[in-house]
Amino acid sequence: MSWRPTATFGMLRQRARLLAELRGFFAARGVLEVETPLLYGAGASDPHLASFVTDYLGPGAASGRPLYLQTSPEFAMKRLVAAGSGAIYQITKAFRNGEAGRRHNPEFTLLEWYRPGFDDAALMQEVDALVRQALNTPPAARAPYADLFARHVGVDVHSADARVLRDAAAARGIVPPAGFGDAGEPWLDFLWSHAVEPHLGCDGRPLFVTDYPVTQAMLARVRSGSPPLAARFELYLDGVELANGFHELADAGEQRRRFTADNIQRCAAGLPLMPLDEFLLAALTHGLPDCSGVALGIDRLLMLQTGTEDIAGVLAFPLSHC
Repeated sequence: MSWRPTATFGMLRQRARLLAELRGFFAARGVLEVETPLLYGAGASDPHLASFVTDYLGPGAASGRPLYLQTSPEFAMKRLVAAGSGAIYQITKAFRNGEAGRRHNPEFTLLEWYRPGFDDAALMQEVDALVRQALNTPPAARAPYADLFARHVGVDVHSADARVLRDAAAARGIVPPAGFGDAGEPWLDFLWSHAVEPHLGCDGRPLFVTDYPVTQAMLARVRSGSPPLAARFELYLDGVELANGFHELADAGEQRRRFTADNIQRCAAGLPLMPLDEFLLAALTHGLPDCSGVALGIDRLLMLQTGTEDIAGVLAFPLSHC
């Protein structure tokens, strides 16, 4: 057992420089730095995310109150925007249970920001500017989700059902975990991560993936059309997902419907149900300004900046050393 940090002190100094540069980037643009709670009354409802949960025992909760370590500060930051904060950003710890590996640590550092008056296209330009400054890359390319899926998997995501997707996985020798369901959405995620992601942004140029299917909308608005598409983007470089952004959903009724649909999926999968964030729903009912938001992984950004292959090399003490 080694008690020493897994990152060198040179890496930790580089990490400090990167954080200072990020804060300078937003200061120059007049974006306010904020802090929101890590412990919160609701966790991520997304069935693909697992939150850490603990119990608060004390004044106001004599019998205990469950609190969730946040997978993202999104809910609380949207409440600030709805209250009139204007443009805001946050550098914070985030937590995801069950995620550990070469690019994952259950506790990680996240940069998240919200821009009132920006749609997803405008926010992509700002994300591109930040990444170009940090990594000295050329301007990012853009490609629709469906085009990338067709190129690397050979099926149309807008018409393929679970059987077609299952057959596409079998044809590539990609075997899902035991008990994998028969719904189409898990197969889309599974094929995307195994057959598409490794090829993205591997030419030295970052790649924005755009125009997600509505089943992948998460907390993004949906643009009408045939087919309708989610106003969502992700940024990749060297096969690594760096950022995930949305033209933010502002409809409280639709947000409640999506939270409820997530819990139905959770129930079917045997996962714990998540309490609905009534504070966020009340803020949306009050009125969320037209805005876009994005989350970017700082640990992964530092890995790309320094050519580090394992996330342990950019952390003082990853899970294996705690």
